[in-house]
Amino acid sequence: MTSVLVTGATGFLGKHLVALLRPEARLRLLCRGASPWDGDPGVEVVRGDIEDRAAVRRAMEGVEQVYHLAGMVSRDPRDAEKLYRIHVEGTRHVCEAAVEARPRKLVVVSSSGTIAVGPRPVEYDETSGYKHEVVGEWPYYLSKIFAEKLAFWYAENRQLPVVVVNPSLLLGPGDERGSSTGDVALFLDGQILALPLGGLSFVDARDAAAGLVAAMEKGRCGERYLLGGPNWTFREMIQRTAKLAGRRAPSVQMPVEASVWGARALRVLYRVAGQQYRLDDASVRMSAMFWYCNTEKARLELGFRSRDPEETLRETIDDLRGKR
Repeated sequence: MTSVLVTGATGFLGKHLVALLRPEARLRLLCRGASPWDGDPGVEVVRGDIEDRAAVRRAMEGVEQVYHLAGMVSRDPRDAEKLYRIHVEGTRHVCEAAVEARPRKLVVVSSSGTIAVGPRPVEYDETSGYKHEVVGEWPYYLSKIFAEKLAFWYAENRQLPVVVVNPSLLLGPGDERGSSTGDVALFLDGQILALPLGGLSFVDARDAAAGLVAAMEKGRCGERYLLGGPNWTFREMIQRTAKLAGRRAPSVQMPVEASVWGARALRVLYRVAGQQYRLDDASVRMSAMFWYCNTEKARLELGFRSRDPEETLRETIDDLRGKR
């Protein structure tokens, strides 16, 4: 059995990846805190933080494959420094440890938002280039860009066998922290009151996990692969979600600045009423962009496939409702 290290195993995508790998591999997981696999004789849990270089080096010893998923999802600009430490310095620690340990391949998980985003409804592919000018005000995506550049630097200058994978928005069951399915939760809670101007791509987390395994098996070193599903306007996304959830979709659509000020006013009104309106400025501005992905490369080279998007949406809704 192949020995495999996974960082970020307790996250949404990480848990689905572990479920796929567990029957076929000797798994070692780098976990900062408690994990569902503590005490599981089939899984080795190494306690440590991705920000701790020594811990990462210990976890890397003797493994043949590495999946680097550890990260943090936040749209709060106050988290910029923490996002940089986790994504950029964490990736540096993983790559440095891999230079020493020499696993056969390292799959680094990034985000489609590093390259597949813009103000027009265009499908972006792996050659589209980084979108610094679009995501510069959003530290999450900016830190992911820097982390990707670092990983590719190690591939070119240290001959590290790196493959970068860029999933779009992850949906599906099992997002215990609400890091990816939070926008669907906002709609179910009645907090999406207007139709955003942009569009998105989303992918089932289970299909993305299978895409990571395919990238490990078939991905070309030094390359990146976009993993996405349908490219829908937010209008279509909300209307389909509303139909599946038995809710009424909003009909009004406003300019982005009007939407930002509207969200700010609602946050004040909700606070006065002793409640919380959770839609933040960054989310409103992001929803005016188009996050469309062309996944042809992953389909041709990795055999990547995504399931019926309405199945993913339905199971996302059911899972979120089950947690209420």
